[in-house]
Amino acid sequence: MLDETFVQVMATPNEGQMARLVREFDWAATPLGPQSAWPVELKTAVSFILENRFPHAVVWGPGLVTIYNDAFRPILGTKPEALGRSFAEVWAEAWDEIGPIADRAFAGEPTFIEHFPLLIDRTGRPEQAWFTFCYSPLRLADGTVAGMMDTVVETTATVRARADLGVLNEELRHRLKNTLALVQALARETLKGVAERTAVEALLDRIVAMGAAHDVLFRQRWTSAILSEVAATTLAATIERIDIKGPEVALGARVTVALSLLLHELATNAAKYGALSTANGRVTLAWTVDEAADLLTICWREIGGPAARPPTQTGFGSRLIAMGLSQRGTVACRYLDTGFEAEIKTPMADLLAE
Repeated sequence: MLDETFVQVMATPNEGQMARLVREFDWAATPLGPQSAWPVELKTAVSFILENRFPHAVVWGPGLVTIYNDAFRPILGTKPEALGRSFAEVWAEAWDEIGPIADRAFAGEPTFIEHFPLLIDRTGRPEQAWFTFCYSPLRLADGTVAGMMDTVVETTATVRARADLGVLNEELRHRLKNTLALVQALARETLKGVAERTAVEALLDRIVAMGAAHDVLFRQRWTSAILSEVAATTLAATIERIDIKGPEVALGARVTVALSLLLHELATNAAKYGALSTANGRVTLAWTVDEAADLLTICWREIGGPAARPPTQTGFGSRLIAMGLSQRGTVACRYLDTGFEAEIKTPMADLLAE
């Protein structure tokens, strides 16, 4: 019954080019021998790939005889016809890299690799290409490995696009840093006549904090940032005196900038009036995630410094802290004899806002 099915696959009204070539090929001149003598497992594998629109090649026997489908042809380029030839000969220029992987498949070990770089020759000259592929063992009925199946897709365009995006991302990062530096310079010159220099310096420091947040986002290609990385970057100047702990939490662009500015204000206040204004003071920055309540809670706790007292007037920094990380979030500030504490709660659903 399988032989009849195999013949039908090899000779249908809508057969592909490779089905016709496989059917007409002189297999008796290869180590596989005539098709009528092929083991049922080989016939099954060949039937499968010839009816499949995903790139596949069957590599069979000690001679690594190659049989492939129409979808595999673009991967070969203008190489000499690969049908019936040794897979090692077809890919001679890259065999040092892929040969050991094929050996593992013939030893019964499947391999899946993404974006594997290879220097290949399929147009008469070497070219760098990348492939995502799987070498899977093909077994006979008794369990013996008699061949392997190469399931592959070329990812050269994807890898190069990502590389180009990385270059563009780095260029944008440099331009943003230059822009923020220019904004600082303009602010400094524009406000040089302002008598209240503390306010001017606070503005310049906030611009730096925004730059730190954008640096983290650029490192993640603007997709998201990790809370711990945002905290470590923003608090780098006093990180030795701040204990940071909490699970991995992803943040969107908007929340990343908001968190950076909020932590900057908390650290600035701690350096001026709180725990970081004394030699032995420390800060604990910790966060937890309540999955049931869909809530992120961030706790800023100062110890070893002077007793905390509410501010006599509310400035922009205080209002910035009170804004929290999202409109649905809350911020609770506590002024204790042991030091200042702040608890910031934010719905998890708000964290990835762009």
